[in-house]
Amino acid sequence: SDGIATFQKSPFDMVVTDLKMEAMDGIEVVKRIRSHQPDAVVMVVSGFGTIETAVAAMREGAFDFIEKPFSPEVLRAKVEKGLEVASTRKTVLRLSAENEALQTDVKRQKGTQLVGTSEPIAQLLDTVQKAAATSATVHIHGESGTGKELIARMVHNLSPRSHGPFVVVHCAALAESLLESELFGHEKGSFTGASKRKLGRFELADGGTIFLDEIGDISPSTQTKLLRVLQEREIQRVGGEETLKVDVRVLSATHRDLKKEVESGRFREDLFYRLHIVPLHVPALRERPEDLQELAVHFIQKHAPKMNPRVKGISKNAVYALERYAWPGNVRELENVIEQTIVFAESDEIQEADLPVFLQSLPAPHSERLPVLRGDRPLPDVLDNIERQL
Repeated sequence: SDGIATFQKSPFDMVVTDLKMEAMDGIEVVKRIRSHQPDAVVMVVSGFGTIETAVAAMREGAFDFIEKPFSPEVLRAKVEKGLEVASTRKTVLRLSAENEALQTDVKRQKGTQLVGTSEPIAQLLDTVQKAAATSATVHIHGESGTGKELIARMVHNLSPRSHGPFVVVHCAALAESLLESELFGHEKGSFTGASKRKLGRFELADGGTIFLDEIGDISPSTQTKLLRVLQEREIQRVGGEETLKVDVRVLSATHRDLKKEVESGRFREDLFYRLHIVPLHVPALRERPEDLQELAVHFIQKHAPKMNPRVKGISKNAVYALERYAWPGNVRELENVIEQTIVFAESDEIQEADLPVFLQSLPAPHSERLPVLRGDRPLPDVLDNIERQL
């Protein structure tokens, strides 16, 4: 039992144990060691060796069985072989753990990949990768529906903090009093209904990243408290006196023009500069029409298997119809349209007639943009598209 206790405190690569002992037999020792450390190599020694006891020991996970008496050379040879096996087992377990971690990362990041190959997206991705490698605050600006939270998740997943928590706070969805409690937590009895202590999002994000969405909507009071967090890296719970240190990277986003908010006095200038170390602009969908087809196919692959497995793609005419629309709701609106269309599609390809009525036979918005020219299309298709838009 003393040996088991020692092993549990400081595991060994290999254990040599006698089969017959007063407090515990060798078979039980094998069981306990293997349950505590599966990669440990255990060799059982006995002067009463039989085939049955050898089989029993091996069944419980023993690496080898050696009978007394034996020479030092035989013992040394078996121990050396056992240590080789132990080293191999540790390597296999390490590689298995690394592979599992990699698969987890892949699953986590699968939904956080930018779809599109346009120049605006290429530039954004380049900036995201550079920003992710630093610890700087990042402010993401873009219209509603462009995917600002997606970009924030990419920054986190590509950063050294990727294995830490990623905590999202939708600032516009909460009243001022609730937002401060949500961000910084509160102590029991600090206000009506505070029946117990609550940890804030900054505490929950410790060691990771917090994403403050629609930060342009927060009150002056909350702005002041947030500025302190950025300057001092510490918080106080609502109703509390204790100062708590936090290690959190702050990402923020808004659809508003924060510079104009600063000029109007609605947003603190010092907070603006603290948040705006790395600015990221997410382009509107109308600014990257060449990505429409790829996005449509992406959403078909995402939703069709559950909603209408027959649908595998989208026709050229349907893509042309999508390109004639300005998409004020951006990528979010496009995904909604594709979901609706999948439900009613009657063939393996979405046709123009399957699209919502407002997209069918829509005239080209001449004032919005020029006809889309795609290098991956045959010339007749390009000319046909231009004729449709003129």
